[in-house]
Amino acid sequence: MLVKRKIIEIDEEKCTGCGQCIVDCAESALRLVDGKARLMADKYCDGLGACLGGCPTGALRIVEREAPEFDEEAVAELLGKQPRAAGAPSAHACPGAAAQVFAPSPCQTANQPVSLRPAGASGLSHWPVQIRLVAADAPFLANAELLVAADCVPVAYPGFHAELLAGRAVMLGCPKFDDPEGYVQKFAQVITQGRVKSLLVAIMEVPCCQGMAAILKRAVALAGRELPAQVVVIGTQGQVLSRRPL
Repeated sequence: MLVKRKIIEIDEEKCTGCGQCIVDCAESALRLVDGKARLMADKYCDGLGACLGGCPTGALRIVEREAPEFDEEAVAELLGKQPRAAGAPSAHACPGAAAQVFAPSPCQTANQPVSLRPAGASGLSHWPVQIRLVAADAPFLANAELLVAADCVPVAYPGFHAELLAGRAVMLGCPKFDDPEGYVQKFAQVITQGRVKSLLVAIMEVPCCQGMAAILKRAVALAGRELPAQVVVIGTQGQVLSRRPL
């Protein structure tokens, strides 16, 4: 039976197929079809809009129209066919968003003598790395030494892998173009759920990058935990300008 209710609507022209809305949809109501997000069926959408916040292009909105009622039993059956591990996106999400650990744990890497590490080796131990795609309960965040870096830092700083990333889990993002308030909430969850042991925030000297340090400071306060936290500032010419407590 059709009823007038709230339901998701997707602007195909704005949709880039990043898959973030699919990760955020607890009902697995969305999937990628021909590179665009699609609602599988109206009955799977509860209309609450949990998928809206992560969309980087504003391609999603909630509208009110006639549609079949939300069917909890159908959703339960759908989720039963699509089991999701902790920290993993739904089965229809972009494959690049799936959590992967493909190197020794951060602790193991940190305890390895520097002389035994291959010159120029990558310090990356997991995937994904973008803040919006990393689940707060991702396995690689458990008891991690966490590096939060502005997107431009790995490009500018030649010692990024050897000096900042080695032995740490990493999350990358941009405080200017992404959602600062969403970042605060995400990092508070990460710090609490993952029991993060330490925090290193790497930012550029440019003014717009200073917001990342402020975001992490708020997140630590929101999490209500004391942990070692430091900010390193990188110059646009690739030099370390300063190190200070968060």
